[in-house]
Amino acid sequence: MALRRYALVGAGARAGMFIRALTEDHADVARLVALADTNPARAAAHGVDVPIYPAADVAGMLRRERVDVVLVTTVDRYHADYVVAAMEAGCDAVTEKPMAVDAASARQILISSEKTGQKARVAFNYRYHPLHEAVKTIIAGGEIGEVGSVHVEWLLDVRHGADYFRRWHREKENSGGLLVHKAGHHFDLVNWWLDDSPSQVFAAGRLFFYGENGRRHGYARDYDRAHGAPAAEGDPFALRPADEPRLRELYLETERHDGYLRDRNVFAPGVTIEDDMAVLVRYAGGASMSYHLTAYAPWEGYRVMVNGSRGRLELEVVKNDHVAPGAPGSTRLLLRPFWAPPREIPVGGSSRRGHADADDRMLADLIRPDAPPDPLGRTADARDGARALLTGLAANESLASGQAVRVKDLLDLEEIV
Repeated sequence: MALRRYALVGAGARAGMFIRALTEDHADVARLVALADTNPARAAAHGVDVPIYPAADVAGMLRRERVDVVLVTTVDRYHADYVVAAMEAGCDAVTEKPMAVDAASARQILISSEKTGQKARVAFNYRYHPLHEAVKTIIAGGEIGEVGSVHVEWLLDVRHGADYFRRWHREKENSGGLLVHKAGHHFDLVNWWLDDSPSQVFAAGRLFFYGENGRRHGYARDYDRAHGAPAAEGDPFALRPADEPRLRELYLETERHDGYLRDRNVFAPGVTIEDDMAVLVRYAGGASMSYHLTAYAPWEGYRVMVNGSRGRLELEVVKNDHVAPGAPGSTRLLLRPFWAPPREIPVGGSSRRGHADADDRMLADLIRPDAPPDPLGRTADARDGARALLTGLAANESLASGQAVRVKDLLDLEEIV
């Protein structure tokens, strides 16, 4: 069997997962043949013996390296550009979420896929987490009956949450904000669990904690980036890339090529995304969702409650119970049927590598042609990517207007055959 030829565009930290999968875990069916990035030193830091191309010459790379599949792990605002370029060149594409950061780009991807016959898939690794698979199985099996409503509370602690305010994600034009970049994972989960699409969205939110508000809360210090700044000494919000070998190699030692700073002060001016967001979603099938994302919590994890006509399903995941490396966590999945005692659902799965092995399982599904049939339908295509994106885009539109937003006014998926 001929090996499928892969090229990767975007050589930041997330790229390492795909590189490892292609060069080690699935080298029997796939071959990495090229990397492309705006920063040649960052691409070289991955230590892979393949040609490195400038991002401006992706078209030439696809042609010269006879690429079959393009993996896109760039800054979010460029995902659609490379996905469309890949399909127009006769390649399939796999992109990190979000698929795009605006409705026009999502539409372009869908039309290009229909026109060329090439596939565009989205790397929604949360679908492959054993807990989330269990939720899908219980709902699809009818154990709680018809779903009436879902509530999701997602907490990012002040280590993880702060990181979105140090890097390029802090600017909405790059990431779409956390309602697109981060919550896109969560919106996709609910879409997948319910096998439904959002129809109307209302949102309220603001930048409350980070950015220049840090001065009001008593956290702000006078520096722009942490590296080499005396004012950053002792600041628990400061990232020190010189102390972390992989961050030093990928970012600190390569910033001279493009000026990208990985260690911005989270309370410095220039933040244009929100850190506290509430969203109400109505789905086409009639169910509703209430969702809240907090990016400055004292612990990290999430709670999901699904209310149905025969009972209720409750999921709680504590990734760490306080802000400290190695802080303990816990998980619990509880089924509460009507007129019967609650029953805890045992769920297997390890945390050897990446999101309880969800990354590894997703990569096997995306890369291996011999992957077994999947009754849960975990592989996400371009329409799945658009549904998750549109929830976030409609929420952003609602933040700006103060009004509920009809999703099809942004992009009507039924118009695209």
